[in-house]
Amino acid sequence: MPGLATRLERQQGRPLTAEEIFEITRARETALSRLLVVYITTGLFFMLLPGTFLGVWNLLAISARHAADSVTPAWIQAHGHAQIFGWIGTFILGIGFYSIPKLRRSDPFALFIPWLCWGLWTAGVAARWLTNVYQWHWRWMLPFSAALELAAFLIFFATVSGHRSKESAPPQRWVLVVAAASLGLLLNLLVNLGATLYIAARAAGPAFPAEFDQRYLVLSTWGFLVPFVWGFSAKWLPVFLGLRPIRERALLWAVALNSAGVLTALAGWMTSAAGALLIGMVVVCGALRLFEAPQQAAKVKGVHRSFPAFVRAAYLWAMVAAALGMWAVFSANPLGIWGASRHALTVGFLATMVFSIGQRVLPAFSGMRLLFSTKLMFLGLLLLTAGCLLRVSSEILAYQGFAGWAWPWLKVSAITEMTAVTIFAVNLLCTFASRPTGLAPM
Repeated sequence: MPGLATRLERQQGRPLTAEEIFEITRARETALSRLLVVYITTGLFFMLLPGTFLGVWNLLAISARHAADSVTPAWIQAHGHAQIFGWIGTFILGIGFYSIPKLRRSDPFALFIPWLCWGLWTAGVAARWLTNVYQWHWRWMLPFSAALELAAFLIFFATVSGHRSKESAPPQRWVLVVAAASLGLLLNLLVNLGATLYIAARAAGPAFPAEFDQRYLVLSTWGFLVPFVWGFSAKWLPVFLGLRPIRERALLWAVALNSAGVLTALAGWMTSAAGALLIGMVVVCGALRLFEAPQQAAKVKGVHRSFPAFVRAAYLWAMVAAALGMWAVFSANPLGIWGASRHALTVGFLATMVFSIGQRVLPAFSGMRLLFSTKLMFLGLLLLTAGCLLRVSSEILAYQGFAGWAWPWLKVSAITEMTAVTIFAVNLLCTFASRPTGLAPM
């Protein structure tokens, strides 16, 4: 970290010794690892309590009453917001700050920026959840929470975009994909702020109208989360899974198709949107070469050996989600099909990728720790997959009126998935509580 070391040398009027530079580096890495652990722990909190617990509560009520509309939309939207922004969004911000090289070269005051971002983001997501559930002063709390989230992201975006590589080479393709995802998140937060202002002025309650919420969910998932996962997949999967070099042009075409699908969905052209999203997902699987013979063995040291299989299963779930979206746009009563499509995407694809990649990289990022238990990793992924399969199938069968006996299976799927996310959280928290083995990678 030459920047900080050079400033200290100037202050002290002498060159620093190798031992002093090492101690400075270790202290900086420790501070960054601690920052990351706080972000990840916060995300786990939102995942477990405001997110999964409320989602399970909602599903138990729906299953007991045999009616998909028996739970207030505000509660369902509170669950979704906590999962998308509170869980995965917080993970992304934490990893993003940790990955900025300039934070390792700056003075200690520079770490104030990510801590400020954490405070604003956490307060915004928590306020949104509380407002949707308890409706306390919701006409001003709803836009206030959206403004906090937007402010936090703008701080993050300014910090990340302020980093410039010294190399003159153009950015790698995965960086462009992550940049597209960041723009998707920015658009998401702007739309969210505008919608909450409108709701506060015109609506009778804090929930988004059903038709708008359907389009907004496409923006939140396909426009923000999906391209983020694609970008990090392009960066890490060729190494972790031993894949052949990615097809970079095809990757960019997939992003273009996905963006077109999201924008057409916002315009209300759902048939065109569903088609573009499906084709884009097929193209990205070909670009990443996930289902081709790898060129070398997967790197599974420190994780369960089933890791590559679950990553590939996640992308199969993504294609199932896109295919169900196509079915939904041609169905006269698509409520259950849309719900199954969203669950296949958010749990089958996104959560499985977080469970897989997160337990692969986060232990190393948090001070070169080792994952607490590879067996717990496998058990969590297995239960998550089983719960998602039960939820997707039973939601179609029950909500669409195909089989009344499927309603009780919704409860089983909810409890199975809650057990899975609890195991995931316990495994990571025990990992963070363990003794670091050394400096995190720089």
